[in-house]
Amino acid sequence: MEPTNVVREQAGRVLRLHPLRAADALQLAAALVWCQGDPSQHGFVCLDQRLRDAARREGFPLFPKM
Repeated sequence: MEPTNVVREQAGRVLRLHPLRAADALQLAAALVWCQGDPSQHGFVCLDQRLRDAARREGFPLFPKM
C-alpha cells in the first residue's frame, strides 16, 4: 500500500496513541485503512510485541496466537 495522505494521517494518530516506531505506525495505519476502520473482521500477523499490543488495542485479532 502506498503511503497516501490518509495512511500518513492515520499513522500520525497511531503514533500519538501508541509507543511505536514510525515504520511500525505506518504498517498499522496501512492495515487500518485497508480494513476500512473495521479491524475486528481482519487478522493482524505480527511477532513484534509493541506492534502486537497496538494492533490489539486498535481491535485486530492477532496471529500467531501467543
